[in-house]
Amino acid sequence: MSGFLWGYSAILAARHFVENKLRKLRTFVKFPEFNPIKYKPNMKERILSEAEQLFWKYGVRSVTMEDIARELGISKKTIYQHFSDKEDILYQVIELKINTDVSEIECMTIQTPNPVEGLLMALEVMHKNKDNVSPNLLIDIKRYYPKAFTLFRKHMDQHLMKSVLENIQKGIAMELYRSDINPAILARMRAEQIELAFNNDFFPTNQYTMIDIQRELIHHFVRGMLTEKGFTVYNQYTHKEEYTQPNA
Repeated sequence: MSGFLWGYSAILAARHFVENKLRKLRTFVKFPEFNPIKYKPNMKERILSEAEQLFWKYGVRSVTMEDIARELGISKKTIYQHFSDKEDILYQVIELKINTDVSEIECMTIQTPNPVEGLLMALEVMHKNKDNVSPNLLIDIKRYYPKAFTLFRKHMDQHLMKSVLENIQKGIAMELYRSDINPAILARMRAEQIELAFNNDFFPTNQYTMIDIQRELIHHFVRGMLTEKGFTVYNQYTHKEEYTQPNA
């Protein structure tokens, strides 16, 4: 579940560009109340960045405001100056992550050579971040933070499901996926699979790892749609991954 940190880095990069422009402008104009050279990321951005890392790694419920404050070396009072409570922080973390995820989905769609690899590449992202995502993350959000979960579901319905639907339709047009499948039903099923993987009742965390669950689900999903032509592409990709994928 990466994405927010990439977005945060992009924000800092943009600010750095602006700071350089302002620094040159200072040669001719004085700014008595603002010195861009001494400017640092604002406190709200720092809180969101740190909270995101802690939520993703330990789950939301186990992370307290004290934990976030301690990691940043600030007081809880400072946090409450920017956020009303922990769910407010979580909501804004998810909101920022959604914005960057939408951009990443669009980039991945453009960069991948075909729909089969497009779906399987999502597994690569999960594998790279497998040690940074707590299996309790989505469970916590669903059970205890309704506003944040509603935002997550809205993202699933409006963006992720739409992306999968377009992938399936493109795969059918390229004759990589079977023409007798129902794209809308399968797109919804794939979105539900992602959430299902976090369900401890179905997949106890003491028996299965998140990456193993997601790997089985995504490969089962893709293989069920493939034509003979699609299987050729699928086999080429998976054989390549066997040589390049690091050990879990």
